[in-house]
Amino acid sequence: MDKYLSISQAGKHLGVSTSTLRRWNREGKLVPERTNGNQRRYKLSQLKPHLVRISSIAENKKTIAYARVSSFDQKKDLERQKQLLEMYCASQGWSFEVIADLGSGMNYHKRGLRKLITLILQNNIGRLVLTHKDRLLRFGAELIFALCEEKEIEIVIINKGDELSFEEELAKDVLEIITVFSARLYGARSRRNKKLLESLKEVVDAVGT
Repeated sequence: MDKYLSISQAGKHLGVSTSTLRRWNREGKLVPERTNGNQRRYKLSQLKPHLVRISSIAENKKTIAYARVSSFDQKKDLERQKQLLEMYCASQGWSFEVIADLGSGMNYHKRGLRKLITLILQNNIGRLVLTHKDRLLRFGAELIFALCEEKEIEIVIINKGDELSFEEELAKDVLEIITVFSARLYGARSRRNKKLLESLKEVVDAVGT
């Protein structure tokens, strides 16, 4: 018996956003069935030809694995992130390049991110691999994903995990904002700054429990 997927599940399965699926629906490229409540439902078998097409496009171009951490204190985490990306891409048999950044998720001028955007615009990428969605940017990742969709770039997120609640997302966003601005005011390594961030992290952890 064929399995039916919601629009969000189908998007994750194909590595595209729900807006792309809605556009394909309008263009007649991938038309879902409708429930009695007018909800879109996609047959798993219906998605396979599109998955093959997306993968075949990706194979003819470069695979880029992107890693990022926010501060120098997280350099060990950056190395672990890069190793995970390398092992995953190698296990898939992909020829790949790792781009790594060290900087805030609110910084749009990081060297690696700028290189990634240039490669996307030049149609030199077939696949983008991330450990987590927010490794690109804390705010604005959807814009990069939209560019990938226009260029038919496959997006692979290794650790999708459980989606965060609204409160958890908000807490992490606030922490990111305060981290950036407090670093500018007091210095990234100041005792006052570290104490503030430790208190904020405790609040974020409390929200997640």
